[in-house]
Amino acid sequence: MAQYTPHELAARLKEGLLSFPATAFRADLSVDEDAVREHVAWQSGYDVAGLFAAGGTGEGFSLTNEEHAQVVRAAVESTRPEVPVLGSAGGSTRQAIAQAQASEAAGAEGILLLPPYLSECGQPGLLEHASAIIGSVKIAVIVYNRANAIYSAETVAELARRHENFIGFKDAIGDIEHLTKVYTRNGDRLFYLGGLPTAETFALPLLQLGMSTYSSAMFNFVPEFALDFYRDVRNQDREAVTEKLNRFVLPYLDIRDRGTGFGVSIVKAGIEAIGRTAGPVRPPLYDLSEPDRADLSALIDKAGIRPSVSVPVA
Repeated sequence: MAQYTPHELAARLKEGLLSFPATAFRADLSVDEDAVREHVAWQSGYDVAGLFAAGGTGEGFSLTNEEHAQVVRAAVESTRPEVPVLGSAGGSTRQAIAQAQASEAAGAEGILLLPPYLSECGQPGLLEHASAIIGSVKIAVIVYNRANAIYSAETVAELARRHENFIGFKDAIGDIEHLTKVYTRNGDRLFYLGGLPTAETFALPLLQLGMSTYSSAMFNFVPEFALDFYRDVRNQDREAVTEKLNRFVLPYLDIRDRGTGFGVSIVKAGIEAIGRTAGPVRPPLYDLSEPDRADLSALIDKAGIRPSVSVPVA
């Protein structure tokens, strides 16, 4: 059962860093639940505001409904009580409802609603799709504005009118005009979070548009650096942010951009680089090459950001 009301959850999430734990797989690409639990327990040991299980970085798009429920439940049972876990919901309307309800049954505090599969969406259809899923649960729901699910300011406002448990708007487009319209129309009724790939790159300018937080994929393997970066953003310390961009984030992007779809693959490579376990990515994603992995590990060391506790003491 959820510990937070939707309003309480929004208040917590908007004031801290968020992250999406990677889902560990074995060599045969089955879910490695023990590794999932250990990774979430380690991640929740830091001062993170919330963890999203089975999301994009968690390769939720590759999970069956049964695996999705398994991963969310494992995350809920492995985190510190103070750190809320949210699940995800995607695919067709009925599939998303099933995933949302399974996440609620597993004890998740909320849901990130991912775009529906493939179909281009007009606003009337997108409204009813999202409304059906939000209305299927009592826990909080955040919509993810990306790909074929671009929510107009009016659609967001109507969802907010219909559903008290609709609490947040996550953006992965970065269209300033669109974000301004959404924020101006909906104001403090929602909280807003950045979801562009490697969100640190955009965090400081998006703060000015009302996005007080963002999801950090690199928190998976350099959590202390990610938290320091977030504090610099919230303090609007441009000099410190620029220094960290130059020291690690921008060189990291250079490695990420060597392959299509490496946004997840590089996170798993980072987890392995610090001595932890994440396993391979599932197709259609593919893993970094050995030279890429070596370059990433060397960059972590050069930047001086290897976690102080990367491997638990036996």
